Amino acid sequence: MTRSRTPSATTQTPTPPASPARVAFVGAGPGDPGLLTLRGRELLAAADVVIVDRIARDDVLLAHARPDVTVIDASHGERGQELTTAMRARLVVKAARSVGDDGLVVRLMDGDPGTFTGLVDEVRACRRAGISFDVVPGVSAVSAVPTYAGVPLTARLDRAFHVVQVDGPGNPVARYADDPTTLVLLGSPDAIRDALHALLKAGRDTATPVVLTETGTTVAQQSRTGVLGDIDRAFRGSTAIHPSVAVVSANVELRDELSWFETKPLFGWRVLVPRTQAQAGPMIERLASYGATADVVPTISVEPPRTPQQMERAVRGLVTGRYEWVGFTSVNAVRAVRERFEELGLDARAFAGLKVAAVGGVTAAALQDWGIKPDLVPSGEQSAAGLLADWPAYDDLLDPINRVLLPRADIATETLVAGLRAMGWEVDDVTAYRTVRAAPPAPEIRDAIKGGEYDAVVFTSSSTVRNLVGIAGKPHPATVVACIGPATAKTAREQGLRVDVLAPEASAASLVDALAGHGIGLALAAAEAGHPVQRPRDKRPTTRRRAR
Repeated sequence: MTRSRTPSATTQTPTPPASPARVAFVGAGPGDPGLLTLRGRELLAAADVVIVDRIARDDVLLAHARPDVTVIDASHGERGQELTTAMRARLVVKAARSVGDDGLVVRLMDGDPGTFTGLVDEVRACRRAGISFDVVPGVSAVSAVPTYAGVPLTARLDRAFHVVQVDGPGNPVARYADDPTTLVLLGSPDAIRDALHALLKAGRDTATPVVLTETGTTVAQQSRTGVLGDIDRAFRGSTAIHPSVAVVSANVELRDELSWFETKPLFGWRVLVPRTQAQAGPMIERLASYGATADVVPTISVEPPRTPQQMERAVRGLVTGRYEWVGFTSVNAVRAVRERFEELGLDARAFAGLKVAAVGGVTAAALQDWGIKPDLVPSGEQSAAGLLADWPAYDDLLDPINRVLLPRADIATETLVAGLRAMGWEVDDVTAYRTVRAAPPAPEIRDAIKGGEYDAVVFTSSSTVRNLVGIAGKPHPATVVACIGPATAKTAREQGLRVDVLAPEASAASLVDALAGHGIGLALAAAEAGHPVQRPRDKRPTTRRRAR
């Protein structure tokens, strides 16, 4: 018998059942944000809730997550008390239930989830609650920290190494007293010191090399070497509060050959970057590649012109063929024109038939990102003067139009305009954006700048020099001053600063590279003089030096 439907019945597409919330246990790595895996980044970007441990609280790691993500600290409770493993497990289940169907909770665990963590208890809690889960391995401190310290865990004919977590009661290392195999100890500095004393007391050779590494794989990393019989001296000055790693092994003697991280040219340097956060990203990354940390202090705020009519007329003239050339003298100028184009429904095709000039490589890259290949970039100095040196003079036979558009800042100098007019060009000098001095930084930052707590400051324009001095005061004479070009260096000297580094090219990358070269020079000079390598802030004089 065939079953028929009544004509009045409404046909509906079945709604697929919603997927339940799930938890991803992701290894955050040992400290260096760059050691987070690609799969970990993908899950962070999709997470509704992120539950973090001590290391995983790093803002760089959390930058991979959505802006609206909920972040929960699993190391301490609301009253500051340290959470137990059972409390963390309940926290994970509660978060998974709160996100609803299709939700994702990322449990970001220090190091590798499967190594010295509460993974087992938290997974069991998820199973009991009927919550599905994934486990994404991470880079473990067991291997990463010794590698960053320049100590291989296996070398020559080694076929094994031992790993011991020494926090807690008991004496877990005595059994290794007669075993020359490499021994890795993880725990607090005090627990590691006690374990090494126990190892020595149990009969391990007093001449066995030891290295203790604190805050490993970060630019604050510090390694101390010694031998087991003199461990108290080697530990002198240790102030670490986070877990550390010690390696007891003959392989520690290879550190002089294999050390690569703590020997970076700017390792441990604290560098002041007077730029907006949006502009500072590539410079921060390059400084980090040389071992430095960067503090960004905005000195200017980029704002639209007070009256937009001049810019609107310029855009109309650009579209209707009023100009032969358009000259861009900064990334901000490119951004300002691009934003205005997009507001009007225009795109890069409006530049067809125009000649485009860029003051330097960074500005040219911003144009290329927009789909515009500049016709002119200075072959020499990347500045207004360098642009003028290569800019062709107006030729009434070859150039059908004699007018140039310069969309610039409200405080731009007259060098380029005067030079172009001298070559026969008519110039429309249009204010595309305003630069406004930023608010002063926090008092502790101002004190650090004037007190010499920064090893270097990198200036990328004359306005950043003037504005930094205006809102925060002059950097301490011990601070290395690096400038992106001659004009910026001239302004720095006019402000009473000594210029130590001048970039060979007007780009942020070249500026950081030049600063790294200066750091190498300081290290070589110290080595030749038989002195230990010191950071500039460690050599602060008692009196101020006069600018040269």
